[in-house]
Amino acid sequence: MSRRRLLSLLALAALVVALDSTSLPAETPAFARPRHHREQGFRNLDPGYSYTMGERARRLLGRSIQGFPGLGPAMAVLSNDAVALRANGSQPTLTWIGHSTFLIQVDGVNILTDPHWGQRASPVSIAGPRRLVRPGIEFEDLPPIHAVIISHDHYDHLDTATVERLAREHRPTFVVPLGVKAWLASIGIHEAIELDWWQTARLGGLTFVCTPAQHSSGRTLNDQNLRLWSSWVILGRTRRLFFAGDTGYSPWLGQIGRLGPFDAAAIPIGGYSGWQSHHPNHLSPEEAVQLFEDVRGRLLVPMHWGTFELNREPVTEPPERLLREALRRGIEEQMAPLSPGQTIHW
Repeated sequence: MSRRRLLSLLALAALVVALDSTSLPAETPAFARPRHHREQGFRNLDPGYSYTMGERARRLLGRSIQGFPGLGPAMAVLSNDAVALRANGSQPTLTWIGHSTFLIQVDGVNILTDPHWGQRASPVSIAGPRRLVRPGIEFEDLPPIHAVIISHDHYDHLDTATVERLAREHRPTFVVPLGVKAWLASIGIHEAIELDWWQTARLGGLTFVCTPAQHSSGRTLNDQNLRLWSSWVILGRTRRLFFAGDTGYSPWLGQIGRLGPFDAAAIPIGGYSGWQSHHPNHLSPEEAVQLFEDVRGRLLVPMHWGTFELNREPVTEPPERLLREALRRGIEEQMAPLSPGQTIHW
């Protein structure tokens, strides 16, 4: 292997560890400290959770040497009625922009989740996982954005250029988990509300609830798990939505269902490849269906698949497995896999 190739693999290893890294070993929390808090940073609560940095690096280097399998054709982007989206002041709609980015419209409030219009999920523009399909809505066609919710700080969920542009052109309020507010302030964004798990905030007549997830955080090797990761619940006058962010499966996440039932549940289905059964930080399609039932969802909208060159599974595999599992359980009519740009009412 050439020296240049070796250096590239080592740089890629550092990048992906920052994208999706390990939680630190558990420690005995102080009496007054929430269980998911460490003295510095945060941890997952499932006693069986294990995802060491060494294991992650070994898998990454092996995958990089072996290369990616054929991903198949990119998804088609559907045309949407940007004029109707901008004029919508009452109808609850959900538009998939790609990966974990949705435009949510409810009770006259326009919300973006984990917004990403970049060409790479990476700290640099010349390397890292590239975008496979263009965003489902052109940035210029967005309606006025009132709120942005962030699940965690990994590069495929928190894109610097995108949030800076949103702050500059739309001036939304960012609703974020602990630690992310300070990061936003470091790049000049100050309109932010920061919450811990189970804390709530009111904005535009909606209630935002920061709910748990099983994942990790970090944008460099020096800030691992210092910012919280979360899912989110949005409670409107007549509609309830669950946005799972990025998470592995654990039965204890079912407690989020006490805030339901949810009219729509956006749940990740990609990123499980390389694991025989249970990825600690990502859901398989079968686990996504289980979480959907655990939290009492009524319509499952899958996300976190087919958008970036992050995973080894072919583009079409996650939704195919999702529908197969839903059919096995007799709930196939509750599945709503979307194309980028597609809008549904919920």
